[in-house]
Amino acid sequence: MDDPRTELKADSDERRDAPEFDDLVPPEELVSGDRTRDDFFDAVLGLDSPATAGEVADLAGHGVDAAREYLAWFERMGIVTQVTDSPATYERNQEYLNWRRVQQLRNQYDDDELLVFLEDAVERDESFAEEFDVKFPDAVAIVAHATDTDRSVEAVWREVSAWKTTRRRISLFERALQTDTDGAGGQRPVA
Repeated sequence: MDDPRTELKADSDERRDAPEFDDLVPPEELVSGDRTRDDFFDAVLGLDSPATAGEVADLAGHGVDAAREYLAWFERMGIVTQVTDSPATYERNQEYLNWRRVQQLRNQYDDDELLVFLEDAVERDESFAEEFDVKFPDAVAIVAHATDTDRSVEAVWREVSAWKTTRRRISLFERALQTDTDGAGGQRPVA
């Protein structure tokens, strides 16, 4: 290994005032900091029911102490809500996530684009209602419809799931179009 160039070497004054490297954040923490947060965020997004810190830690692939810290932080942010105290369990706050999605839609698209998306989703919703001959996806009897139409249960279930997704999108597009521009998006409809 070659020595560094002279202008890159520390002089005697600089050597005397050398930084305390032990006080610095370890490089592995700097590199993995965001990744750890993302791992815990992904874990809580995948929760279908209340979970303990240990269960969230397992899903994230990290320790229980870190899970407790991130869950406390996520609770302050509104991403999760604590359901029970002993043992402490947490669940995903879907209302917060919907609000965030509405904010993202408002930031990414103007009202005309949102209106086009809404119209497309409404057309798709009407198409599903016509196909299944009911007003709401929860009213579909999946097995009976599969038998009546000579289709697999899985195929019908996938279409019903797509219909539910379409209805969620309609709700988000409507909220994005009904919000004020004062930063209170998703909170107050325009009169």
